[in-house]
Amino acid sequence: MDPCQFNLSSRTILEQIDNDTIALVINRKSRIIMADGHKIVEKAEKIRREKPITKVALKSSAPICSKTKVFLEEAGIKILEEQTK
Repeated sequence: MDPCQFNLSSRTILEQIDNDTIALVINRKSRIIMADGHKIVEKAEKIRREKPITKVALKSSAPICSKTKVFLEEAGIKILEEQTK
């Protein structure tokens, strides 16, 4: 998917999971912390502004801080954990 249609940086990786769900893909080894969580929520809000009925998920192989995980779930972002290769 093209992130520019949601006014996101071209470096943002988006993946269509199904008709109603778009995943933000983060491929890195370092832990996802609260600062990253705030940026993820901002990106999710931009996606929801363009497509209001769309669900947003986070797809990552990186470990996620427990507080960040709760924060993202409260913001309505489903977490899909990828297996590391």
